[in-house]
Amino acid sequence: MPIKRLAVRKTYKLFIGGAFPRSESGRTYVVQDTNVPLASRKDVRDAVVAARAAVPKWAGATAYNRGQILYRIAEMLEGRRAQFVDEVSAGGENASTVDAAIDRWVWYAGWADKIAQVYGGANPVAGPYFNLSSPEQTGVVGIVAPPDSALLGLVSVLAPAIVGGNTVVVLAAEERPLPAISLAEVLATSDLPGGVVNVLTGRVAETGPWLASHMDVNAIDLSGVDDPQLATELEAAAAENLKRVLRPAPGPVDWTAEPGIERMTALLETKTVWHPKGV
Repeated sequence: MPIKRLAVRKTYKLFIGGAFPRSESGRTYVVQDTNVPLASRKDVRDAVVAARAAVPKWAGATAYNRGQILYRIAEMLEGRRAQFVDEVSAGGENASTVDAAIDRWVWYAGWADKIAQVYGGANPVAGPYFNLSSPEQTGVVGIVAPPDSALLGLVSVLAPAIVGGNTVVVLAAEERPLPAISLAEVLATSDLPGGVVNVLTGRVAETGPWLASHMDVNAIDLSGVDDPQLATELEAAAAENLKRVLRPAPGPVDWTAEPGIERMTALLETKTVWHPKGV
């Protein structure tokens, strides 16, 4: 009688600094018959260090170059569409959300060299000066990915954060992390510099407080926190170093709705400079 073969279960890793390290904790949990790492406090700290190191290069790139890189990512997402359809379908989502996620990524890529024209401008002043305002990156942004839309929701909070020059640490949806992991694999083989996007999997209730209280994180997007008490605790932790906080919506979010520029501008700082005329 032939011996029944046991299939090798795939074990995923974290995505930090452009590499795929194992979790410092050594722990995993099972999602769709695969092993997914449970990130720890040390993993959060490593991800923030990688994100901070990536700020100068990513923020210093031209807006046009950032748009090119983001568009290339959309091309790669299109090439792996079938894989993403399988992953979101296993989570109960309609396959059409994958197409919407790719289209949304393209939409944000197009804003890379346009947001400064819309959000910045020349200010009228009384005197022989030019007064110009332009948007700049906030810095390192922590993001809690939406648990109800594993790819489209993730793209809807991730793309607007990095298009303006920020770097991010993403806490993937605990029960549906595979689209976030697959997106990390796309990013790793794209032109995106290592550390611009860092993806951690595991329990948001465990890693969220360390990310929210980290003193080298400049802003945090709590859109994916569906527990009001946890959201309040994370917001209180973020107040320690006056982080900019994007609060979760009071009710269900329609991630298929048309996006606006608000998520981009919420994570940008406005820099104003004066220059004398004729000099």
